[in-house]
Amino acid sequence: MGHYFLLPNEIFTLGLSPSEPSVYAYLLFCEDRKTHQCWPSIGRISQHTGMSTSTVAKYIWRLEEKRLIDVEPTKVQTRDGKVRNGTLRFTIWPIQEAIDYKLERELATLPDPKHSKKRR
Repeated sequence: MGHYFLLPNEIFTLGLSPSEPSVYAYLLFCEDRKTHQCWPSIGRISQHTGMSTSTVAKYIWRLEEKRLIDVEPTKVQTRDGKVRNGTLRFTIWPIQEAIDYKLERELATLPDPKHSKKRR
């Protein structure tokens, strides 16, 4: 019991490519429900979605661009004190963020009604 996660219905209204929901779903699967964050490597996402690492990276960028996720690099300190790049930290935004952003972009492309009136 309890071994499931929900995929918001609105995900299908955002104009995502067929593979973007797969990457998004995997991030939701990994997400800490309290912090809304997760740290899977691109290799791990690739392994579980069946996509190449470059394809996963492309879709991560697109999901971030569409305001579904935020991606931050992390740093780790080794035992000998050296600082190295860590895994990416993914934050899953509320779905309403992506919906609002999509609507804002669509509204921005509409013609301005003040300038589209015909003159007599």
